[in-house]
Amino acid sequence: MFFQYPKMLWLLAIPVLLILHYIYREIAGRSPHLRVSTSAPWRLKGSGIYGVVRHIPFVLRIAALSLIIVALARPRSSSEMERIDTEGIDITFAMDVSTSMLARDFTPDRISAAKDIAIEFIAQRPSDRMAIVVFAGESYTQCPLTTDRATLINLMKEVQTDLIEDGTAIGNGLATAVARMADSDAKSRVIILLTDGVNNSGEIAPETAAEIAKTYGIRVYTIGVGANGEAPYPVMTPWGIEVQKVRVEIDEDLLQNIAEATGGRYFRATDNTKLAEIYAEINRMEKARTTIDSFPIYKELFPRWGLAALVCLLLGILVSALIKRMP
Repeated sequence: MFFQYPKMLWLLAIPVLLILHYIYREIAGRSPHLRVSTSAPWRLKGSGIYGVVRHIPFVLRIAALSLIIVALARPRSSSEMERIDTEGIDITFAMDVSTSMLARDFTPDRISAAKDIAIEFIAQRPSDRMAIVVFAGESYTQCPLTTDRATLINLMKEVQTDLIEDGTAIGNGLATAVARMADSDAKSRVIILLTDGVNNSGEIAPETAAEIAKTYGIRVYTIGVGANGEAPYPVMTPWGIEVQKVRVEIDEDLLQNIAEATGGRYFRATDNTKLAEIYAEINRMEKARTTIDSFPIYKELFPRWGLAALVCLLLGILVSALIKRMP
């Protein structure tokens, strides 16, 4: 047994002081003398059973106060251990944030749909560590590996275009994602790489980044985002923003090769529904359960101490009532 708030136990000094005061009062109370014609009315009250019983209410009140103080210190027990199964996977999202992700073949656009569906995926896997890497013409880490779902979701919501140089550096994005997981000791490590374009910038070739991922035993699931043919895209004109049709160009061969080289899979998402189905499929595939034997079960003990205090208080009241009825 241990106490959540052990400093509360210092309050046990109060019952000790009350006991000392009670003893002093009992001793001092014997000093005065009174001359009377007969001592018969007081003979029973000064000795015998009454002399012992009359102290019981005080003892019970002190016991109740002590038990309440112990209960306030919140005694707990963690002697029991529980075996639990948990998901043990590290997942990094590598998301394209180039301006082409503003195309409106998804609702309301590609990047918003990608974020919303990724957030749903995050919420479905509470036991995994996850990270976010974004890339356009260059790449950076939006969120390192963490199990803090609130922080992860908030940082995912903040992902947007125009934060870094435009372009599509798939190799840089993948390499940064691999770097985030290089020191991970998880049994399963996964990167979900989402892009809607063709590699056209960056210092690291996508094939090189894929080989690095393979070396670390990291699987890469690649997702090509974009409708077949053309997609509506907001274009700035002298008369304001106008939506125009632009050709969708996704290097599917490259994404397929990256996935195959690392033991992952390539998916093509043409709308919100298809993208949600892809994440659901990845969610089903990535199940690596592990067993943890050292998970403690904390048992709260303060209710029994509180109940004992209540019993003492009630007994004190009962004994006091009985003493008053004694002859």
